[in-house]
Amino acid sequence: MINTTQSLIIIAVMAGVTVILRLLPYFLFSKNTPKAVLYLGNVLPYSIVAMLLVYCLKETDFIGGSHGIPEIVSVLLVAALHKWKHNMLLSILSGTICYMVLVQVVFA
Repeated sequence: MINTTQSLIIIAVMAGVTVILRLLPYFLFSKNTPKAVLYLGNVLPYSIVAMLLVYCLKETDFIGGSHGIPEIVSVLLVAALHKWKHNMLLSILSGTICYMVLVQVVFA
């Protein structure tokens, strides 16, 4: 059985490793950043968003039930808000709220 002291030591080590891993790129690439890292920094955000979109819509049933209308409306809302305001938090929060209202109230 792990006691409180051991738990605190484990948490401290994990936090230390996390901080080191987060700060390491700043120390490694402080003078000149390799072209591969710059390329990945430009490409990965779009590919991650595309992967999340596929993950979120993979089990959408377009044939039965609500025909995927809540999902489509929410995705369009997120895209439109982000194009208009360029605020990721506003876009994601609004899309989530829209989806929940549609699923819980409109298509219940």
